[in-house]
Parts: sequence; C-alpha cells; structure tokens
Amino acid sequence: MRWLLRVMLLIQALLGARVLARLVRTASGDRITTAETSGLEPGRVTVLLPVLNEAARIRPCLDSLARTGGDVARIIVIDGGSWDATVAIVRVFAELDRRVELVEAGDIPAGENGKAHQLETGFRRAGQPSDWLLTIDADVRIEPALIPSMLRFAATHRLDMLSVATRQQISGTGSALLHPAFLTSLVYRMGIPGHTATRVSETQANGQCCLIDAAALRAVGGFGAVVDSLCEDVTLARLMTERGYRVGFAEDDGLSRVEMYADWRELWRNWPRSLVLRDRLTQRSWLLGVADVLAVQALPLPMMVIGLASGSRGHPLVHLNLGLLLARIGVLAGTRRAFLDPPRSYWLSPLVDVPAALALLSAGIRRRHEWRGRTVTRGGRS
Repeated sequence: MRWLLRVMLLIQALLGARVLARLVRTASGDRITTAETSGLEPGRVTVLLPVLNEAARIRPCLDSLARTGGDVARIIVIDGGSWDATVAIVRVFAELDRRVELVEAGDIPAGENGKAHQLETGFRRAGQPSDWLLTIDADVRIEPALIPSMLRFAATHRLDMLSVATRQQISGTGSALLHPAFLTSLVYRMGIPGHTATRVSETQANGQCCLIDAAALRAVGGFGAVVDSLCEDVTLARLMTERGYRVGFAEDDGLSRVEMYADWRELWRNWPRSLVLRDRLTQRSWLLGVADVLAVQALPLPMMVIGLASGSRGHPLVHLNLGLLLARIGVLAGTRRAFLDPPRSYWLSPLVDVPAALALLSAGIRRRHEWRGRTVTRGGRS
C-alpha cells in the first residue's frame, strides 16, 4: 500500500505541476475589447451559419445578425436537412434582409461531420467571399460591436483565425453543476484564453463564433479538410497552426452569449464528444490531457475525503490534494466570469469532477457518436 501511495503522490505532483505551470503561463491574456462600429470598410465579412432543426432558437441569432453593420456582406444559412420550421423562419428573414441566403447542404456523406460538410457547402457557395468568414452557431447571440471588435483584435495581433470564448448561459441545478466541471477540464488542459497559439498542442478554437481569413482557409483545404473530425473547429485551428498561420482564442467584453444545451442530460450526452479534443493531429497526446484532468481536477476531493476518513490527515498525499482542491476552487472563481448569472449550484461543481473526467475518457475512446439522429464516426486517421 505504501508504494502505491508514493506512486500516486508522484503522479499527482508531476501532473499538478504541469497544470499549474500552464495556468501561470496563460494567466495574462488579452481580451477582445469593444471597438467602434462606424467607419469600417464595407463588406469585409461573410457569415456562415449551419443549421439543423433550430426552429426553437434561430430567431434570436438571426435578429442579432440583422443588427450588424455594413462590414457584413452576406449571411449564408446552410441547412443540413431540417424537418422542423427552421427553413421557413430563415426564408422570412431573407425577405427582410437581402444579405440572408438559404443554402441546402444536400445529403451528408455517411460518417462525416455534418457541420463541417455544411460549412464547406456554404464556403463554396460564397464563391469569392469577403476577406473574412465568420462561422456562428444558431444558439449564439451577438452584439453589433462584436464583429468590428474581432476584426480590430485580429488586425492588432496579426491573426488568421480568431474565435471567441462566448459567455455561457445556463439554467437548472444539473447544468450549473456539470457545465463548469467540463469547462474547467478545458482550462486545465489548454490554459486560459487570450493568447496566440505557437504549437498545435496549445491551439484552442470555438466554432460557435469564429473569424477566419478566407485566403488562409482556402490554402489549407477549406472545411472539407476536417470532415473526419468530431471537433472540426479545433482540428481546423490546429491544421492552420501546423501550416504556420496565426490562431487566437480570446474572451470578449460581454459581446456574445450562448445557451448550448437545453438541460444537463443533453449536455452530458453531447459535449464530451468534441470537448475531449481528440483528432488526427493529437495522436495520443489527448490521453495526457485527460490524465491531467483525472489526477489534478477529479481526484483531489475524493482523495481528501479518503485521507481524512482513514485518519491520515498528516500524510503528504493529503496535503498535496488539499492544495489541488484549493487551486480548483480558485479556478472556479476565475471561470465565474464565463457565465451569465449561474445558479448557486455552480459553486458545487467540484462534486461532479469525477464523472466529468470519466466522460471525457469515454468520449476519447469511442469512435462512433450520435448527434441529432446521425451517427458520426471519427476518421480513420484519428
């Protein structure tokens, strides 16, 4: 038993040092600050909005896009075969705003990522698009100043791809427990937003709201290059980093918000498949990231309970896990700004760190995943 405790102490200490170094290194990031919406070059951005059965939430998204200025030339909505009222809603908006276009993506090839296929369809439809493309999801709502603010940030930092860490809107006790646990796992593995990636392993992205240089996207093969990925946004960002393009990921000044899932069950079923960040560019390094989460985020609380219950409160392993648990609470306080008025159960999210970590491990191992009635298979190169 003693040698097992020593091994556990060594593993947690090494991985804890890794995570702590990552958090310290990324602590002083830049934010996307609000820019003026007037005096911009017209038509610089083409918006790509992939949809599938989004009737319950697409109106606020299109409303927010309708308020954008002249820097947005086109709003191309790519439907993946909706059987609800999504298409009818888009057509109404198209009558009111000439920038809105509806495109049918056609049949999604078996096993491919439907969203990547839709985005590639929209990219091809755009022909010779604006200088920049903005991909956005139907559950995102943006302020008019967001796009000019992103353009200024990208120009200042000489970025070819910039995605936003959108403010999360959650409701219900279950979601307020689970969502922060999953989000913390991302912070532990990737660090705090606000930096330009220099290595593939450090590259973050959020396809919910992502600005991409059109020429750079074309050079790497467009969205068609990532149809085999379950996390097409991250894989595209990694591919661009690998090719020498500059990729950034940053928070904004409250210019965007999103309600990703209706409840904790939908969150539990769907987010881990992309959140694990496994693709063909990570090889087996995703396992080390999950190990960070298991050892540094998930284990401290149960290890503390076991240590105290066994009367071993003076053991170095108990002291180490107390420190890791305090660090977890500090990160929880830091990620509070990523949420819009979360329920009080937000502060109890460390209680579900173990199942959240196991969900990531399970999602990384599985190749076949279900999403809105479709089976998506991780590509053979993954």
